[in-house]
Order: sequence, then C-alpha cells, then structure tokens
Amino acid sequence: MTQIDFYTNVPDKFRIACQLAGKAYAQGQRTLIYTADARSRDHLDTLLWTTPAIGFIPHCKAGDELAEMTPVVIDHRGEDITHDDVLINLSDERPAFFSRFQRLLEIIGEDAAEKAAGRERWGFYKERGYPLNHHDLGKSR
Repeated sequence: MTQIDFYTNVPDKFRIACQLAGKAYAQGQRTLIYTADARSRDHLDTLLWTTPAIGFIPHCKAGDELAEMTPVVIDHRGEDITHDDVLINLSDERPAFFSRFQRLLEIIGEDAAEKAAGRERWGFYKERGYPLNHHDLGKSR
C-alpha cells in the first residue's frame, strides 16, 4: 500500500520538490514529479539544473527517450510512467495513478485554495486506509 506524506505550509513548492527529489535520488529511489501543467513542468525542469547549487539531480521530461533510465522524471499528463518508487505531487488534484507508487509526497503551499484541495486529498486517502504522515514546514521557519 502506498505510504503518503503531506508537506504543508510550503513557501516554495518547487524548491521543496527539488529537495525531496534529491533525497530520493541519494537513497537510490526513482521519482516522478507530477505538475499541474506544461509551464510548471518546464519551470521545475529549469530549477533542477541549478538545485542543489553544488550538485546535480539527473532528470528529464516524460516521453524523453532517456526517461526509462533517468532517476527523476517530470510530467504533467500522467502518461509514460516508467517506474513506481516515489511520486511527488505538485498538482492541486489527486493523481489518478498514485496507488501504483510505493510513496506519494503531497506538497501543499500556503494559499487557501491549495490548503482546501490538500484537505480533500487527505480525507480521500484517509477514508481508504492509506498510511498518512504530516510534516508542517511552516513550523520550521
């Protein structure tokens, strides 16, 4: 069953996604970062070239010929899924394919609409018995 972690009150969802993808990569886990749209996917792609500042997280966009062997894949469609270790969700919606992954990391920003959508997803997962963890990043500032 998919282990689900919620990261809430996140000031910069894209930077946190990069950090979490970096941790998964360091642990030998393959990651799919799911974004809301192509613009967000492209922004994250650019950010991963410079985050972390003194390292590199091998990544590509879904559909790339190297996606099957690349540790981090960025997608906004949910097609061409090549692995099932970690899914990082940057979308405000529940990815329909989340249950095929061992871990799902839900990143919720500080916006009221994002928080409401996050609460709905939390309720959906809880109602179905998924193991849930909560990490309030607002408390660490």
